[in-house]
Formats: sequence, structure tokens, C-alpha cells
Amino acid sequence: MPFAAPPARARRLPPVPVLLARVRMPLMWAGTLALAFGGLAGLSWWVRGPLFVLGLAVYLRLGRVRCAPRTVLPPVRGRWMALAGPAEAVPSLGAHAYGQTYALALVAEPADGARPDVAWRPLSRPPEEFPAFGEPVHAPLAGTVVTVHRRGRDHRSRTSWPWLVAMVAETALRELRGPAGLLGNHVVIAADEGGYLLLGHLRRGSVVVAPGERVAAGQIVAACGSSGSCAEPQLRLQLMDHSRPLVAAGLPLRFAPDSFAGPHRDGVPRAWRPFTA
Repeated sequence: MPFAAPPARARRLPPVPVLLARVRMPLMWAGTLALAFGGLAGLSWWVRGPLFVLGLAVYLRLGRVRCAPRTVLPPVRGRWMALAGPAEAVPSLGAHAYGQTYALALVAEPADGARPDVAWRPLSRPPEEFPAFGEPVHAPLAGTVVTVHRRGRDHRSRTSWPWLVAMVAETALRELRGPAGLLGNHVVIAADEGGYLLLGHLRRGSVVVAPGERVAAGQIVAACGSSGSCAEPQLRLQLMDHSRPLVAAGLPLRFAPDSFAGPHRDGVPRAWRPFTA
């Protein structure tokens, strides 16, 4: 069932989850600044503490939009696997922020054991050692490109236990750059039927579309990379109600039933169980 546009009254007065999405990041920043520096401005702990807790709650857990999922095509071809997705939990990546409530994180798994696993050593690996790196990324639906970010570098993996722990601090620093710091190189497509689809963590220099360009479902738009906040080369796929992740609410999606084979829940691949697209 396609995502249905809200009636005129709902567009004038967005539902509470959408309103929460719009103020999520300003509220989180305000709470963090108040907690860290509010004492200098004379704010008491009774103001600073609750403001930070409220901002953190909205950032992590509040603001889930419930609607019929949009049916799309898989953005990849071959044997892949979801590291995280809404088939297991919502929000799928641990937070509602940046429109990622129902996001999928996909990695290539052409054969069992073909993808380097997490270990103590080496501390990191070049992205070329992972089968997802450089794989074509296809547009899951037809629409018009509205945003392209392509200059972020592809970093080495964080697939060792020390690096995974350090990623907590690294991700916080990346977030200071805004969505591009977390999503890396990405493309946002305004879908013909409404909503905005984002493809993230793309390879530097691989994007072959430009803002304003029409794309067809299945058309190659970029290649999988390791830009942004990711432990290894992977593809981020998410549907949003706004073109800017900073103020977007995430919307559910699912793959067309004849477009992939493998364990799934209502068209969404199960995490850590390979599927073939």
C-alpha cells in the first residue's frame, strides 16, 4: 500500500510526532547547552536537568509516525544483509533523529564469511576489503533528486572492539557537522507519490545524479561507500516526510514482494539474515 498524503487539515496542523521531529535537534542542543553552561547564566539544576532529559527523550524515543509503509525496490543487487532495520526494532538505529526511525543499514554478504567480522585485530581495515564498497546503488523509486552531498571521504573500518567503543565519541563529534557528518555522502530523492527517500554512506565521487534530475526506479545513482558515521562500508536507506533530515520524521517502507528473497517481516529484511535482491 503506498504512503497516502495527509488531508489538507493535517497538512496545516501536523500530528504530534511530526511536530516533535521538527523541534528534535534544537531541543536537544538547547538541553545540552543548558546542562553544560546554564549555570553561567544563572539557570538552576531544576531547569537545566529536566530540559536536557526532555531533549534526550525526544531525540531517542519520541516522535514515531505511524502510517502505511511505502513499497519500494531494493537499492542493491545480489546477496546482502541488514545490520539493523525496523523488522527488529523501531527506531531501528536507536534514535528517531534525522528521519531514521525506520532506516535500514545494508551490507554486502556475497557468501558466508566473505565480509570481515568484528575482531580485536586489526584495529581497522581499508574499505576495499569489504564486498559492499563500490557496489552500485539503485534508486528504489521514481522521483526527482533534491539533495546531493558527495565530498565526504571514505574512511577505514571501525570493525574492531576498541574502535567500536571509540565510535561513541566519534559519532558525537561528527554530529557537530549536522546530518552530513553522520550520513556521509548522500542523495535525497523526492518521490513522485510523496515523501523523500535518502541513500546514505555513499562512496566519494560516485554520485552520478544532480539536483533537479529525474530518476527512474532501478536507475544507478551512486556506489556504496564508507562515508559518515558507519563501522564499515554500507548503505543507509530511509524514507522521510521532509527533504532535510535535520527536521524530518521517518516514514515506514518495505520492499516489493517479488523484488527479493529471504527472511523478512512484512517486506522488511530481518537483521543479520542474508537476503538476495
